[in-house]
Amino acid sequence: QVQLVESGGGLVQAGGSLRLSCAVSRNIFSIRAMGWYRQAPGKLRESVAIITSGETTNYADSVKGRFTISRTNANNTVYLQMNNLKPEDTAVYYCNINLYTRPYNYWGRGTQVTVSS
Repeated sequence: QVQLVESGGGLVQAGGSLRLSCAVSRNIFSIRAMGWYRQAPGKLRESVAIITSGETTNYADSVKGRFTISRTNANNTVYLQMNNLKPEDTAVYYCNINLYTRPYNYWGRGTQVTVSS
């Protein structure tokens, strides 16, 4: 069974930085992309940043220029560096692995990020 374990969340003041990590419990084949999503209270889960197997990155407009996604070559850890954090970044952040084959997606349990004004 594959497990994704997020860490690095916490409470930070506006303008501060956090680095999220997502550790994958074992090697996974057929990875299409790895990414971070977030869900704020009362809102739908949204994509924050994605990195494909070909190293292409995509970011939500709201985080462009502030967040950076990266991963290890072994695909066993994916990171999200978050700079110049804003109160509207407050949410639970989830790690995701998207596959070409079933079960198509793995999700972590999430890590809370709270940005105070």
